[in-house]
Amino acid sequence: MIEPRQRLPVTPRTGRFLVLAGVFICAACGLVYELELVALASYLIGDSVTQASVVLSVMVFAMGVGSLLAKRLRCRAAAGFGLVEAALALVGGCSAMVLYAAFAWAGDRGEVWASGSRYLFVVFSLAIGVLIGAEVPLLMVLIQRVRRQDAGGAVADLFAADYVGALVGGLAFPFLLLPWFGQLTGALLTGAVNVLAGGALVLGLFGRDLSPRGRWLLLVVNAVVLTVLASAAVLVDDFERAARHAVYGSGIRVAVHTGLQEVVLTGRDRESLHLYLDGRLRVSGHDERRYHEALVQPALRGGRHQRVLVLGGGDGLAAREVLRHTGVRRVDIVELDPAVVDLARHDPALSDLNGHVYRDPRVRVTHADAFRWLRGPHRRVYDVVVADLPDPGITASTQLYSQEFYGLVSRVLTADGRFAVHAGPAATRPRTYWTVDATLRAAGYRTEPYRLTGRRGAHAAGPDRTADPGEAPRDWGFVLAARAEPVLGAARGAAVLRVGSRAAERLRPPDWRAIEPSTLVHPRYAD
Repeated sequence: MIEPRQRLPVTPRTGRFLVLAGVFICAACGLVYELELVALASYLIGDSVTQASVVLSVMVFAMGVGSLLAKRLRCRAAAGFGLVEAALALVGGCSAMVLYAAFAWAGDRGEVWASGSRYLFVVFSLAIGVLIGAEVPLLMVLIQRVRRQDAGGAVADLFAADYVGALVGGLAFPFLLLPWFGQLTGALLTGAVNVLAGGALVLGLFGRDLSPRGRWLLLVVNAVVLTVLASAAVLVDDFERAARHAVYGSGIRVAVHTGLQEVVLTGRDRESLHLYLDGRLRVSGHDERRYHEALVQPALRGGRHQRVLVLGGGDGLAAREVLRHTGVRRVDIVELDPAVVDLARHDPALSDLNGHVYRDPRVRVTHADAFRWLRGPHRRVYDVVVADLPDPGITASTQLYSQEFYGLVSRVLTADGRFAVHAGPAATRPRTYWTVDATLRAAGYRTEPYRLTGRRGAHAAGPDRTADPGEAPRDWGFVLAARAEPVLGAARGAAVLRVGSRAAERLRPPDWRAIEPSTLVHPRYAD
């Protein structure tokens, strides 16, 4: 259907340009909302592949629904588009704050709400998807009113502007909005741009299509949305502090976004200190020593240990355990986030906990991704490699628990070297734990799985999520690996390995030999 041309305050050429500019801006905002939901779902719930798939698939489905619903608004396309953009700006702009508030103040109420939080992401994905889907049919009507053209040409123009806008929004989210404004303010700013662009296009270009009452209604709606977004932006810092206190407690001393992750440090002494990375408890002062001793001691007692490589472990606690052994001449730490190392160097409580290891001249730090660093040229080999890395159940970490990664480690390991790996809790996620063992064996290692029981409550050390309301027994799981069986035999002199091996053996599944290894193209860490 070719819409009749309407009398405009500008020339048709200028009007067409303004409509396409509106398409461009609205498409950029829409993609920012999508990416914001994906990033927030990954941070608050975890398992980024699953969350991204759910959010994006639900949103694409909802866009189809929105396109169908928009057919009913074609007779009032200008007013409909203005109201759709106002609603989209309000829902998309406030989505991050609402979801973070639900996580902070209701996320630890038990398993019922834990499932409910996932449904809340689906609700926002549906709502935003429906509103985004309604845009193009309405814009199709509006651009035909500016200048008559065949439907194919109008669709081509609209989708060209839409796709270019999506490109700009997709690039602006990680490179501009996140590092400069953060998730909450970035979403609010996007909403403000969205409502201003939609309101300006309708009121400025198609205002004559609206009745006086309709123009005032649209003005009031846009003003209310802008007021809500502006008020939220003014209060966002106070809101974020209150939400952090709800999540981490009132003893927060450090809370920073480093560009790679959120780092939060609570407590003022060794016993009360807690270090969180992206919402996961990474260090707990009252039992971190047991975790790090179990990770490091068996590997170092199994043979020579003059040169030790620590992958991860920027908090310095694994290096502290390494330096307790005589004969250590060099410890290289490969840590991705410089802010973690800086905190471990200068924070009084954390540096006291790690024994001020960064003052030791034997300790050297390289800030790099462990996988990329291992792929680079290396002349130095190590007697011991310690992988103090995030939990393998976290999607972003699966690369560091792949067969390819373990193959790269073997390149820097001496013939009689030992490789100690944190493999996640064996009792609560056994499939993930034994997949680590299977992956190491597939990479050519002989393995000795072991576990440390008696992990204390939900405030345990190690790279797991903070909240764990279940009553299942808690533990830490490790695997000691070497190229030859005699090397492992020498390491079995460590008491923690003797006891821990028997504890792990009791959990060994009957089909453990049939468990498939995890690779880059086929990650298998999911229970």
